[in-house]
Amino acid sequence: MTRERWREIRALIEQDIMDGVMEPGTKLPTEPELVNLYGAGRHSVRRAVTELAKAGYLSVEQGRGTFVQARPMIDYAIGKRTRLRRNLDPKGIEVTGETLGFDRIPAPRRVAELLRIAPDAEVIATRRRSLADGLPVNIGTIYHDATRFPDFAERRAAMGSTTSVYRSYGIDDYLRGGTQIHARPAQGDEPQRLHQHPDMPVMVVRAVDTLLDGTPIATSKVIWSAARVKFTVPTGED
Repeated sequence: MTRERWREIRALIEQDIMDGVMEPGTKLPTEPELVNLYGAGRHSVRRAVTELAKAGYLSVEQGRGTFVQARPMIDYAIGKRTRLRRNLDPKGIEVTGETLGFDRIPAPRRVAELLRIAPDAEVIATRRRSLADGLPVNIGTIYHDATRFPDFAERRAAMGSTTSVYRSYGIDDYLRGGTQIHARPAQGDEPQRLHQHPDMPVMVVRAVDTLLDGTPIATSKVIWSAARVKFTVPTGED
């Protein structure tokens, strides 16, 4: 048994995934079953599965098992009018979401600066998770001035989209005023909420949305799964 046996097992499983033998959503055999199947040691099997999960081929779900991940990755365009459904609907990807909670809190300093409100002003912090074809793609928090949008969270839950909520406040159009992206290791319960391996990094996207005249209306911090999403920045009008 060579020390690189795990690479052979990884290649065999990856090939089955790419050939469609193991379709997205298929549960991987247990570790003892894989040991018998490939005639390898537990360490080699465990290393192969871990590396496939890091690469985004497998999703490790605590308490449920390891599943074949849906591929290919989603190409998400960040432009002047960045909208989740606008990005994914044309690709035939079903977008769903869920509110994880919301709070009325004093604005953190950074949030107050970005929204151009007083440091002691209150904001509505809405925490959400978005899914594409049933798989989590991001979790994050969006902040709104509580004076201007006092019941944003309730309207968002009732209307189903941020764009619809803005229209209910008389805002027919809005733009992406700025976007910052950086990668980092996943933290806390992020891997569990995103259904990805703990060693798979995440992408942190901080953004500000504005009215057409540049007045900020929201700022957000969203954690995206690096296993499922890649970003494209268009060079022209979107």
